[in-house]
Amino acid sequence: MTDALNTLSMEYDMLPRGGTVLCAVSGGADSVYLLHRLWLLRDILGFNLIAAHYNHCLRGEESDRDEAFVRDFVAKWCGPQRFDGPDGERTLPAVELVVGRGDVAAEAARQGRGLEETARDMRYAFLRDTAQRLGCDRIATAHTADDNAETLLLHLIRGTGLQGMAGIAPRRGDLVRPILTTTRREVEEYLALYGIPHVEDSSNSDERFTRNRIRRQVVPLLEELNPGFVRRMTDTTRYLRADNDYLNAQAAQVCAHARWAEDDLVIEAHYLADAPTAIAPRAARRLLEMMGDGDTDCSAAHLEAIVNLCRGDDPSAVACLPGGRLAQRVYGELLLTTQDDPRPPFEPVTPVRGENPIPGTDWILVLEEEPWPGLIVRPRQQGDELTRPGRRSRTVKKLMIDEKIPRRDRERIPVAADGDGVIAVAGLGENGPHPRFGAALRFVRRAREYNQTERMEG
Repeated sequence: MTDALNTLSMEYDMLPRGGTVLCAVSGGADSVYLLHRLWLLRDILGFNLIAAHYNHCLRGEESDRDEAFVRDFVAKWCGPQRFDGPDGERTLPAVELVVGRGDVAAEAARQGRGLEETARDMRYAFLRDTAQRLGCDRIATAHTADDNAETLLLHLIRGTGLQGMAGIAPRRGDLVRPILTTTRREVEEYLALYGIPHVEDSSNSDERFTRNRIRRQVVPLLEELNPGFVRRMTDTTRYLRADNDYLNAQAAQVCAHARWAEDDLVIEAHYLADAPTAIAPRAARRLLEMMGDGDTDCSAAHLEAIVNLCRGDDPSAVACLPGGRLAQRVYGELLLTTQDDPRPPFEPVTPVRGENPIPGTDWILVLEEEPWPGLIVRPRQQGDELTRPGRRSRTVKKLMIDEKIPRRDRERIPVAADGDGVIAVAGLGENGPHPRFGAALRFVRRAREYNQTERMEG
């Protein structure tokens, strides 16, 4: 095992023995290559494999063609595998395929957001919901070395720091990118060698998109000027990522001094004020991540504003941040909070067999058996705990923070419970120790619901 995929997957523990990997498959060359490689590796490395395809319904018949292709590919190329060994013959089952779809254009119009951003959010919501429902340990996507080089160039064009120049992370939590150091040329040569089919997304040739212009015009020119440019960028981003990780670790040490005050985060201002210039903005970013609302909308100017609050003399200065967040100097301390009042809790629901829309939320409880005494769907309560399979027990509040659920939305996350405690929490999973664990009960999203979500055997 010496090629790029194997080396990277071992370095970042992407394919855990005994675990389950959910592989995202669009039908394009990169994702078909990844799925086929994982199908061959699952026996050697001892992991289970499930494929997932999301139809964005953006390209009409072409989107449906891609879905049909993936169904056919999984059925024909990822079937059962039989092996002879010292203990006799054994068989690995066919790869299971999960298909979802959503009207991205309608959702983008409803939210007033761009198509690309909305499509990405809906696709990853589908992947995360599927991974959680099926107990997957990793979600694998098919970003390549070329994608990484294009991302680095995009960041340079727009202006960036070391974080942006580090490119795409090989692993972020359970999200892994096993072919991030594999070039597109290597992918194409592999598919040609084994006669493996794929489909082309017509939007990839639309040069109205900046990334496509970089891919089709800039990268070929750089390869002409410096043959092996993409491979060299892979090495460059690895070096920069190591430096970036070290600086982030230093910032994390600063943030270790923060404490929680209910849902607000508090830290003595001098910790950020005294930190070196290379560390202080990273600490500010880390604190925002700890808030649970993410930091993707925060620019360098926002992070600098937080640092300036800590270094300034005004004991009550305030900085307004994206996403309804607020940074406030309270004498010798920095307070990070939200400006929005929490949405009021929804009214508890006594479910019946079948689909139970939970009023005032984005969720539906599907109950596939008759309800039992005491079963109720309610907002979270103080002391609620959840022990997901293979993980330690955590309070529901802490899990919501970890999953970056905004504070104002936490009272609208349904909890299924009975007299024995929490059974499941929408979007967070089931409670392993509960006597009803594994019951025919599950939450599905309503606002982002996929018109067709199904599981099939390949």
